Amino acid sequence: MRWRITSGVLFLLFGALLLMFLSNDIFYVQAIEVRGNTFLEREEVFAYTDIADLHMFWLDPEQIRENVLGYPSVADVTVEIGWPPNLLTLHVQERQPAVVWSAGGEESWLDIQGREIQKRSEMPNLLHIRMAQEYQGEAQASAVDFDADFVLGALRLSDILPEGEGLRYHPAYGLGWANELGWEIWMGSDGSQLMSEKIKIYNALLRYLTSRAIDVAELNIANPDAPFYRLIWEL
Repeated sequence: MRWRITSGVLFLLFGALLLMFLSNDIFYVQAIEVRGNTFLEREEVFAYTDIADLHMFWLDPEQIRENVLGYPSVADVTVEIGWPPNLLTLHVQERQPAVVWSAGGEESWLDIQGREIQKRSEMPNLLHIRMAQEYQGEAQASAVDFDADFVLGALRLSDILPEGEGLRYHPAYGLGWANELGWEIWMGSDGSQLMSEKIKIYNALLRYLTSRAIDVAELNIANPDAPFYRLIWEL
């Protein structure tokens, strides 16, 4: 009898404990703690997890991580499952903006790998690149067309831009700007190393053409093996 009574008591205790776990709201995910975030709001990350009102017994850290990594603003995330009140803690590593891309009146960020990120704040120190509106007849580029070479080349060009000047993008000629003399400069969309060579060519041509007072309208070094320029009277 004692063994049966003890077993019955234990059964009732475990049943009550299980009922408490299943019925008490504190064991259901209604909010999370997010650490390491700068631009992402906690509520936004919570929505990425897709686990609202899920019981802690059914939380799968790998699935949660996969859900959150499906969003372009997130580079990496670590998932920690604990006990109430902090059932779930996410340590988020965000993708960092490297340049601002503008086309069709809309702006977004590109990270150093050329991945598009939603623009979340004004960062005036970032390099701005906009689609060249005067070439509407050309195929329109979008942020998904770019890669790390594009971003690295653009950042390399920022070293020689006039103060406060951004870059323009042309589908055929690549990155360009108007220099201090009013010339239209086009440099292609190569990575940092080749762009450094193009900058040397640009500086050499700049010295040569200005020393001869040649009225240049456009200087194109998209192909470093065959740079060319157009005169004002040719336009």
